[in-house]
Amino acid sequence: MANKSMRARVQAFGGFLTAMVIPNIGAFIAWGFITALFIPTGWTPNSHFGQLVSPMITYLLPLMIGSTGGHLIGGKRGAVMGGIGTMGVIVGADIPMFIGAMVMGPLGGYLIKVVDKALEKRIPAGFEMVINNFSLGILGMLLCLLAYEVIGPAVMEANNFVKQGIEALVATGYLPLLSVINEPAKVLFLNNAIDQGVYYPLGMQDTAVAGKSIYFMVASNPGPGLGILLAFSLFGKGLSKKSAPGAMIIHFLGGIHELYFPYVLMKPLMIIAMIAGGMTGIYVFELFGAGLVAGPSPGSIFAYLALTPRGGFMGTCAGVLAGTVVSFVVASAILKLDKSPAEDSFADSQAASKKRKAEGKSGMQPVAASIRLIAFVCDAGMGSSAMGATTFRKKLQKAGYEIEVKHYSIENIPADADIIVTHASLEGRAQRVTDQPLILIKNYLGDPALDALFADITSPVQQGATA
Repeated sequence: MANKSMRARVQAFGGFLTAMVIPNIGAFIAWGFITALFIPTGWTPNSHFGQLVSPMITYLLPLMIGSTGGHLIGGKRGAVMGGIGTMGVIVGADIPMFIGAMVMGPLGGYLIKVVDKALEKRIPAGFEMVINNFSLGILGMLLCLLAYEVIGPAVMEANNFVKQGIEALVATGYLPLLSVINEPAKVLFLNNAIDQGVYYPLGMQDTAVAGKSIYFMVASNPGPGLGILLAFSLFGKGLSKKSAPGAMIIHFLGGIHELYFPYVLMKPLMIIAMIAGGMTGIYVFELFGAGLVAGPSPGSIFAYLALTPRGGFMGTCAGVLAGTVVSFVVASAILKLDKSPAEDSFADSQAASKKRKAEGKSGMQPVAASIRLIAFVCDAGMGSSAMGATTFRKKLQKAGYEIEVKHYSIENIPADADIIVTHASLEGRAQRVTDQPLILIKNYLGDPALDALFADITSPVQQGATA
C-alpha cells in the first residue's frame, strides 16, 4: 500500500509538470519548424525569418509555461503572476529558462491565491478593483525581483548540474545507460514527466546552439514499443496476442506509447526488452549524430520524421529500426520461454471492474437511461484516454446510444461524471482526486472490462434487479 501511495504521488507530480507543458506543445513544434526551416543550416536558410528563433525560445516559450503553471494553481490571476515571476528568471539567466518557468509559474499562482484568500473579506465595497490590481502588481514585482536575484541563479545551478551529468554520459559514450532509468519509469506512466520535465528543456537548450538535439530522442523512440507489440502479435497468448496488432498501429503511427505499457506490466521481464531496445536506439542515434529540432509529441514515427533536420533521416530511421529489432528479439525470446498455459492475460481487469461496480453506491449495474457522461482519464488526458473515449463513443453510437464520452487528465476528472474509466496503474492517483467508483482497465483497446461496461450500458434492465 505504501509503494502504491508513493507511486501515486510521483505520478501526480509528474502529471502536474506535464500539465504545464502539454497545452503549449503546439508552440514548441512551431518553434521547431521555424528553426528547422530558417536557421543557417536549415532546409531553407533565411536570415530575416531566422531572427524569430532566439526570442521565441528565450521569452515566448518559458512565459507560456510559467503562465500555464500559474493558471493551474491560481486561475487567471495566477497566470499573470506566473508570467511575471517567469520574466525574472528569464532575464537573470543566459539559457532558455524552462525549468525556471516550471518553478515560478506554480509559485506565482500559489502566492496570489493565498493573498486573495486573505483579502477576500477585508476589501471595502467599491475598492475591489483597486486593491485586486495593486495586490497583484506589488506581489508580482516582489516575486520578479526574487526570481531575478535568488531563484533564477539557483535554477541555473541545478540545470547546469543535470546538464553536465548528461553531457558527461554523452562524452564517455554512456548515454544509452539512461534507458535503465527511462524505460521502467515510462511503464509507470511517468513518460510525459520524463520527456517534458527533463529532456525537453535540455533539448531546447541544445537545439538553440546546435540546431538539433538527441535529448528529444532518448525516451521518446517509438521503436522499442513497436518491437514489444510485434513480439506479442506473433508469440503472445490470449487477448494480448489478439489486441497487439491494433495497439501496434496506433502506437507507432499515432504516437500513443501508453498502449504498450500494459503488455510490459503484464510480464515484468519485458522491461529487459524495453531497456535493451532503448539503449540500442540511443547508441545508433549517437553513432549517426542524430537529433530532432523539437520534442515529438505525440511520439509517432511521423512526428520523428517531421522534426528531423535536413540530412538526418538516415540516423533517425536507423535508431528507430535498431530499437525495434532488438526489443523484438528479446521480447520474442521471453515469450517463447514462457511455459504458462494460454489464458486471457487481461481477464483480471474484468474482475477488478466488477469488484468496483459492486462497491458502488447502489450496487446495481448502470443502464443507458441513467448515464449522461462517461469520463476516460489518463495522465495527460490527450493520448490513450482520448483514443479510448473516441473508440467507446463510436461503439455506443453504432449501437444507437448518444451518451457523452469525453477524455480528461486525472487532475481534471469532472465531478458530474457517471462513470470513470482509467488504467489500473493509475488507480491510486485517481483515488487522490475522486472518491467515485472507478472502472479499471489494463488496455484502452479491447479490454474485457470495457466490453462488460458496454453490455451493462446497453442492457434494457438493471442486472440483478428483483422481479
